[in-house]
Amino acid sequence: MSFDILVKGGVLPDGRQADIGITGRTIAAVGRIEAEAGRVVDATGCLVAPPFVDPHFHLDATLSYGTPRINASGTLLEGISLWGELRAEATVEEMVERALSYCDWAASMGLLAIRSHVDTTDPALRTVQALLEVREKVKDWLDLQLVAFPQDGLYRAPGGRETLIRALDMGVDVVGGIPHFERTMAEGAASVRDLCEIAAGRGLPIDLHCDETDDPMSRHIETLAYEVTRTGLQGRAVGSHLTSMHSMDNYYVSKLLPLIAEARIAAIPNPLINIMLQGRHDSFPKRRGLTRVKEMLAQGIEVGWGQDCVLDPWYSLGTADMLDVAFMGLHVAQMSAPAEMARCFEMVTEGNARIIGLEGYGIAPGCTASLVVLDAGHPVEALRLRAERLCVIAKGRVVSERARNDARLSLPGRPASVARRHGAGAPVAPR
Repeated sequence: MSFDILVKGGVLPDGRQADIGITGRTIAAVGRIEAEAGRVVDATGCLVAPPFVDPHFHLDATLSYGTPRINASGTLLEGISLWGELRAEATVEEMVERALSYCDWAASMGLLAIRSHVDTTDPALRTVQALLEVREKVKDWLDLQLVAFPQDGLYRAPGGRETLIRALDMGVDVVGGIPHFERTMAEGAASVRDLCEIAAGRGLPIDLHCDETDDPMSRHIETLAYEVTRTGLQGRAVGSHLTSMHSMDNYYVSKLLPLIAEARIAAIPNPLINIMLQGRHDSFPKRRGLTRVKEMLAQGIEVGWGQDCVLDPWYSLGTADMLDVAFMGLHVAQMSAPAEMARCFEMVTEGNARIIGLEGYGIAPGCTASLVVLDAGHPVEALRLRAERLCVIAKGRVVSERARNDARLSLPGRPASVARRHGAGAPVAPR
């Protein structure tokens, strides 16, 4: 037997050492392999994981930071206003160029699957045209799902419902919404009901920006749980952000979490963005806005970390690195136990893949041959170091590679040595 690519000596996230044989676009074998290959990737002692997955992003706005101006207040609402100005002047070609540049960057970081919300407010739907073109251009190496997202409100924006329907007719994959941005709580609840019926009628998943606010009375997630159950969307629904839960009464949350679990709604907090945008109206103590991650996990709710924004009207930083996202998330959620930290790595790989329904994902015979070799020995070390991506394989092709980041030290009074970056390979407490 021979393979197109043979990854040798890697360590899988569960701690097993294994070789991985790839034929065409498929993983053909995993285990101890002695065979010839067109190309051998030496992963000895390195973590080999399935690719990173981002379940919540905005490709139409990415890499636009400073255009037409900078978000001076740093608030969510000014970011939305700024995006409205940019959306009015952005061309299809310019959005395609920015989105493709980000996808290139993402691939270099081992991020090979993205669910991106695409604003459907513009009646010309230039945003949708642009991201449908991007989805086609990257399909051979990156899985891109698109969510029809009425940024200015399904009902609040003139013609908002009609443009969302048109976007779905054009081939957008998922139904989106923003109930807390409607004019009233009642209209927000009505939009949740309407959007769930649209999704169920078309056989599509639903993924709502839900309660992205510091207002503890913004409780559209409760309505979403009810409507998902009523319309039979269990297991195909996502509540993104859920930041109001940070501020909710504990007794109410004790009722709410079982309802979310019963409806099998997944949750996507976006830690970098949530802690940057929320609490802007507070003095002290200042709320950080991250939803109740550990409590949801304890209820059996699927939770995944999302990136949300990179260099756009809402966020002035970002590197397309899902390890950065998980690293921040584990800090703000105080997930510091070894098993909790390992769970954070799982949340940006297998967990996020489950949330967006990614097919053929994983490292096993028959799975799509997409994986990343990291300069770390195990998942927690990868998070600690935000480890270098030494090799990225996307659908059977090596798309990115780099040398190990070793440094030769020659210090006064010290013997010459080779130091791995930040002490990679250091022991970690057992799980």
